[in-house]
Amino acid sequence: MLTYYLQLGLRSLKRNPILTALMVVGIALGIAASMTTLTVLHLMGSNPIPWKSDKLHYVQLDNWSPDEPYSEDGRPPDQVTYRDAVALMEAGKADKQTVMFKLSLPIQPENRDLKPFQALGRVTYADFFAMFEPRFKYGHAWNRDQDASHARVVVLGKDMNEKLFGGQDSVGKSVRMDGIDYTIVGVLDEWKLRFRYYDLTNGAFVDPDEFFMPFTTAVDLKRRASGNNSCWKSPGEGWDAFLGSDCVWIQMWAQLDSPARLAEYKAFLDSYVSEQKKLGRFPRPLNNRLLDVTEWMEDQRVVSRDVEVQTGLAFAFLVVCLVNTIGLLLAKFTRKAGEIGLRRALGASRRDVFTQFLIESGVVGLSGGFLGLLLTGLGLVAVRALYSEYRTVAQLDWMMVLTTIVLAIVAALLAGLYPTWRACRVQPAAQLKV
Repeated sequence: MLTYYLQLGLRSLKRNPILTALMVVGIALGIAASMTTLTVLHLMGSNPIPWKSDKLHYVQLDNWSPDEPYSEDGRPPDQVTYRDAVALMEAGKADKQTVMFKLSLPIQPENRDLKPFQALGRVTYADFFAMFEPRFKYGHAWNRDQDASHARVVVLGKDMNEKLFGGQDSVGKSVRMDGIDYTIVGVLDEWKLRFRYYDLTNGAFVDPDEFFMPFTTAVDLKRRASGNNSCWKSPGEGWDAFLGSDCVWIQMWAQLDSPARLAEYKAFLDSYVSEQKKLGRFPRPLNNRLLDVTEWMEDQRVVSRDVEVQTGLAFAFLVVCLVNTIGLLLAKFTRKAGEIGLRRALGASRRDVFTQFLIESGVVGLSGGFLGLLLTGLGLVAVRALYSEYRTVAQLDWMMVLTTIVLAIVAALLAGLYPTWRACRVQPAAQLKV
């Protein structure tokens, strides 16, 4: 019976091609607008490392000025000082831990066909790779002994290796950065990060890191961070004074594999700050925080309010499109009152009529959904072209494809409910009068 109703619906739609096209295009435009923004919102806010996001915690200590908080809502600084970073790393109280900062260095390729260029990389510890789990194409990460010995080693990102060595295995070779040679110990494979969640302070939607260098090596060579640097009082003159200052410029993460370990580490931080207070530091009230990945994303507003507002407006546009579709379906079904009256007089029940016209509405929705899916793809292409920082989150995945189709069908069925109900109310006797 459903096949028969489907055939009736298709014939009905073919008899009014212009009206059918208006309904399909209307739903498609509403679907495309809403799904384009919803896709960006979904990928922005989705968990980047769901299998261990509750074990990775961002470390915050409140060493700010006694006269004013770091932020109006009382949140502590989103980075730590060098002296605190080193002290916490040396204590080694977490299951795994790392500190890091962003670094920009000039690269001098051995290949004379390549001009020197500037590259952005990450200064960190060996645990970074075990904590955030990038895949290696060649080689491996450096080890803790090389951290301790300030080894001049480096891990290259895939794109950097492509540029310098044509994608070949470059492990054991050297790369010159700012006049110093570093031995390559590993090359990353493609790391499909939607955003750089481990360094939200310096921007989530930025280009991936091109190289990775030991933290101890960079500090030993007096490499200044290229990321955010905040001070509430003058750090003094010289490199050593800067390292000993209360300026915050380093990000720290700790991996804590159980709730018990989290509680222990939080107690350790509180104890550490209390000891530092005795030395005249940390003048503000105790305000240490350990936020996991999703909490840190929410704290740093990875999903911006602009995207949320745009998504709301897009769904409001979808509602407008549905209202227009309701009007068109109502006009279409009203004109078929005579046909409906004849069917009812020949024995069709209201349920039969309701099913027939609801299936016809579903066909409109399905057609609008497939067209809307195409337009959604074009919309995401436009987003990537206009907002290059969103190129990693302006991508359709299977979940969004299925959501698009389901939303289209549900939208069309909702739009068809009232017109279909009105069609079922047609009285056969009134339509069969001569």
